[in-house]
Amino acid sequence: MPQNHLTLAGRVALVTGGARGIGFAIAEKLIQHGAKVVVADSGGAIDGSSPDPSVLQEAIDRLGKHSLGCQLDIGSADAAQTAVAAAVDQWGRLDIVINNAAILRDHFIFKAKEADFEEVIRVNLAGYYYVLAAAAPILRGQAKRADQDSPYTWGRVVNIVSTAGFYGNYGQSSYASSKSGIFGLTRAAALDLARAKITVNAIAPFARSRVTEMIVPANEEQAIYKERALRIKPQSVASMVYWLCSERAQGISGQLFGVRGREVFLFSQPRPVRQFTMESTEAPLDELAEKAEENFRDSYTELVTDLESFNSKPLV
Repeated sequence: MPQNHLTLAGRVALVTGGARGIGFAIAEKLIQHGAKVVVADSGGAIDGSSPDPSVLQEAIDRLGKHSLGCQLDIGSADAAQTAVAAAVDQWGRLDIVINNAAILRDHFIFKAKEADFEEVIRVNLAGYYYVLAAAAPILRGQAKRADQDSPYTWGRVVNIVSTAGFYGNYGQSSYASSKSGIFGLTRAAALDLARAKITVNAIAPFARSRVTEMIVPANEEQAIYKERALRIKPQSVASMVYWLCSERAQGISGQLFGVRGREVFLFSQPRPVRQFTMESTEAPLDELAEKAEENFRDSYTELVTDLESFNSKPLV
């Protein structure tokens, strides 16, 4: 590793869901480049049940002395405050927030269970919000205290999302809703924190994780996707996170990226692509239908899942 590899020296990060998979790879990468990392994780199963402190302890043992474990369920304001306070109490500051914790409880919408939907939203979306709400005052305070000769260039937030949030997937109405909501949160937080020069971005990862392991293919094409996805190591996602947390990414905020092995994507964001004008605000059905056919017919988004859209061979 080159001599300047400690580019995050003196920085403190919080990684939720950092005890396994993509979260662990991110925590490991940040530590490799000089950061100290609080890992917040319940150690629970993919559906959020059965919290296990030994999972977190094993991760901390592997990450070493520059890591600190915080065993909790991140889906509450109190838990988020505890995780943020752990960083400040241990190392006196917090510079980087990686929201990664997520659970999965899949059901077709016609078999949906209200309690499962609420739990997924609580952990995957509300948990991200609670962490940001707890961390933002710390990040802004550090920005305000920065010396004029040494401007603040370190406030970083990276939210891990999923292409399921904007493509959709079978049986994932709750998971997709939570991940789509996270990107809305990303945009709003990026605007709120822009004046303090704190960046907020989102990454949709393609890599081996408990989520990809849980995929139940709905067709042969999805089975091929799963087989390919399980071959992609999470380190490529960690490298992308590291870049966004470095000074080299200071001017980048409010963006949505994807990482699949050696491939890096910048996604477009929903903006109007076509329009037409009606004769009146109470246009008859025929006018609306005919103008929609004329103007929109070739611009509708295809109804396919993310698994079909990204079912090409990844570059690993």
